[in-house]
Amino acid sequence: MKSIIRAMSACLAAAVLSGGCASLWQEVGSPGAARQGVSSSLVDYLYPGGEEPPRVEGTVPELKLPLRVGLAFVPAVSSQTPGLSEAHKAELLGRVRDAFSAREFIASIEVIPDTYLRSRRGFESLEQVGRLYQLDVMALVSYDQVVHTDERASSILYWTIVGAYVVKGSKNDVQTFVDTAIFDIPTRRLLFRAPGVDKLSANTTLIGSSDELRQSREESFSLAMQDMTGNLSSELDVFRERIKQDKSVMVSHRPGYSGGGAGNPVLWFLIYLAIVLTRIPRARGPAACN
Repeated sequence: MKSIIRAMSACLAAAVLSGGCASLWQEVGSPGAARQGVSSSLVDYLYPGGEEPPRVEGTVPELKLPLRVGLAFVPAVSSQTPGLSEAHKAELLGRVRDAFSAREFIASIEVIPDTYLRSRRGFESLEQVGRLYQLDVMALVSYDQVVHTDERASSILYWTIVGAYVVKGSKNDVQTFVDTAIFDIPTRRLLFRAPGVDKLSANTTLIGSSDELRQSREESFSLAMQDMTGNLSSELDVFRERIKQDKSVMVSHRPGYSGGGAGNPVLWFLIYLAIVLTRIPRARGPAACN
C-alpha cells in the first residue's frame, strides 16, 4: 500500500512540475526555434501610400554654413520597439550628436524625438519639424533588427527547476542594421547616407531569457549605431570633397562665418592675390641728382 502511495505521489509531483515549467516557458517564449524582428522603413515613411519620389532634376541644394542639423529615428509602425526604448533612442542619438558637434561647419545638432514625426508622414512632416527647430538638413535613422532563438541540446534540463535557472540552453542570434540618410529639407534632396551593422550571439537560461534577450537587443543597437557613426564620418568627408568637384551642392556662408565647408573660390582668390602682391619687390625710385 505504501509503495502505491509513493508511486502516485511521484507521478503527481512530476505532473505539477511539468505543468509549472510548461506554463513558465509559455510566459518567456515559445519552445523550439523562433524568429522575430522590428524595423522602421525610410521609404514607407517619406512616401506613404506608394507615392513616387519627386523629380529633382535642376534643383541644386544650397547649404548655408554653419549648418543646423536635425537627428531623429524613423518612426516604426508600432511605438513599442523591443530593445529600443525612448530613453535608449535619446542616448544613442546623443552619442551621434556628440561625435559631430565639434565640426566647424555645424552650428547645432538637435535630437528630435520621433513622436514629433508620428503625427503625419512624408516630407511635409520633415518641413514642419524643420520650421519648428529652424533646421537646414535632417538626418533620419532607419533600422531593421532580427532575432533568431533556438534551443540547444542542454535545454532538455529546463524540465528541472535547477536547470531552468542555471542551464543556458537557449541561443539568441541578434542581427541589427541601421542606416542614416541626410536630406536637404528645402529641396528634399538626399545628400548622402551611411549604414551600420552588428551581429551578436548569446546563450541564455530559461528564467533569464527575457531580460538577457532585451540586453542583447540593446547592445546590438548600440554597436550598430557605433559602426554607423564611423561610416557617417567617412561619408561626410567624401561628400565635402565631391561637392567641390561636381558642384551638385551650392555652399554659402551665414553672416559672421568664414570657415569650413567646400570653400568660397572668390575669397580664396582674393587671399591668394594678396599674398602674391606682398611678395612682389617694390621698384626703387630714381637716383638722386648730384
